[in-house]
Amino acid sequence: MNRKLTLNVDEQLIEFAHRYSKVSRQSISGLFEKYLLRLKQDVSHEDISSAARDLYGILDKDILPDKKEMRKEFYEKSIN
Repeated sequence: MNRKLTLNVDEQLIEFAHRYSKVSRQSISGLFEKYLLRLKQDVSHEDISSAARDLYGILDKDILPDKKEMRKEFYEKSIN
């Protein structure tokens, strides 16, 4: 059963979340849920080195952002 969760987040982080959500074609709720599931998995993998744990699942079926889109976002961010 899904339930609603309200968060207070920095405005710039919210803007990033919306952009990333659009690029990855995933809802912000879906992204947050995946993030929490990864944290939950990390807790169950505490015997793995911290470096390996940080990389665990990093490419797990996520759509990699388009290189041109990433460059555009980097350029826009560096201007502002």
